Amino acid sequence: MNILLTGSTGFVGKHLANNYRIHRQVVRDGEKRGQEPYFTVESINEDTDWNGAFDGVDVVIHLAGLAHSGTFSCEDYQSINTQGTVRLAHAAAKNGVKRFVFVSSIGVNGTSTEDQPFTFDETANPHNAYAQSKYNAELGLKQISENVGLEVVIVRPTLVYGPNAPGNFGMLAKLASKVPVLPFGVANNRRDFIAVQNLVDLLVTCATHPEAAGHTFLASDGEAVSTKDFTNAIAKGVGKKILQLPIPIGVMRLVGKLTGRSPMIEQLYGNLEVDPSNIKEVLGWIPPLTMEQAMTSLRDSGKINNDSYD
Repeated sequence: MNILLTGSTGFVGKHLANNYRIHRQVVRDGEKRGQEPYFTVESINEDTDWNGAFDGVDVVIHLAGLAHSGTFSCEDYQSINTQGTVRLAHAAAKNGVKRFVFVSSIGVNGTSTEDQPFTFDETANPHNAYAQSKYNAELGLKQISENVGLEVVIVRPTLVYGPNAPGNFGMLAKLASKVPVLPFGVANNRRDFIAVQNLVDLLVTCATHPEAAGHTFLASDGEAVSTKDFTNAIAKGVGKKILQLPIPIGVMRLVGKLTGRSPMIEQLYGNLEVDPSNIKEVLGWIPPLTMEQAMTSLRDSGKINNDSYD
């Protein structure tokens, strides 16, 4: 399968492009690039000109889009994450592309779980403009599939971790590598995560496996852990030892409220589990790496020890 990859300069895209053969990468004007074939665009939105992008392409893996951030408006998300995705899929189908693998978000399912893990077939409950834009893109892709037969595969990852990961994982990795004491001693929640190595392997499987078409997959390592265990795994991965203080969750929530970081505190102490069983049932896929194995890449990469997270 010849793959066209969008988002190849992002965190997940770099790992995919560096470890798998990609037929063509989509980049924006001015972005750094290597020697592989590229297709350059100003932006990916409802007006993007895709003429010439799909020569020899069998599958699109679509990673590009606006990430969750307070700096973007609802209109921004809809323009790029929804309309940009739909336009790309229309153009791909028109030019004979067989399959479209779309990386959505677990936020389409909701913010947290209590008694039961999220499943691929439950009612969507997007909780913010970002998640809504991803869900709207999913709906648009399914309509295209029904109308013209484009094979669509939807992947909703849990939090992705690995060397140089952005967001909350980058913050936790920096803390675990530099601070000997963390406040998660009584954090007994359960959250699913996925190593970037596992995610890119799954995406390539979704691009090539004959049974993947038409399915939605909730991507994780398959081992839910607490924030305490997760940060302990990070520390072990970077060769550090940390002490976990039993700070009451109520105190941490108060700190979050006073500092304006309540959403982050809820992410750290809340539950978010997924049921990825249909991935194994449909694709026969299991994560190549355990969390412990994946965390060793933090130390092997040398990214934390040389202060690159500063």
